[in-house]
Amino acid sequence: MIGLLQRVTQARVDVDGCSVGAIGRGLLVLVGVQRGDDEARARRLLERLLGYRVFPDAAGRMNLSVRDVGGGLLLVPQFTLAADTRKGMRASFTSAAAPEEGARLFALLLEWAREVHAPVASGRFGADMQVSLVNDGPVTFWLET
Repeated sequence: MIGLLQRVTQARVDVDGCSVGAIGRGLLVLVGVQRGDDEARARRLLERLLGYRVFPDAAGRMNLSVRDVGGGLLLVPQFTLAADTRKGMRASFTSAAAPEEGARLFALLLEWAREVHAPVASGRFGADMQVSLVNDGPVTFWLET
């Protein structure tokens, strides 16, 4: 699984002009599911997202996690993260998980996140979403399990 995380001061996802998820300070995570991903990879991604140290401590060093600062977590499914862009002028999505499997693993990731952290919000799998954010730093990391 892929998690493109961005440290934000605020982030929001709209579908059809209505907000479906929003957070204040925290992490916006674009989530890509690839062929071969499974529950173990989803759990590992969640562990890394909640524990990854991207927030500044008192000395200004990135030593605190979203869990440490009590920040929000906004998970947004994005199958295009699994694109193969190595050649040509159009991405190939052969490495992306089938939609049913992607939806299943994203739903599990979201469920598990809500069991262990708050606040947690999400986008909508398969929807045309508008994502807005204020990237803090900017700080952006690509995590892969």
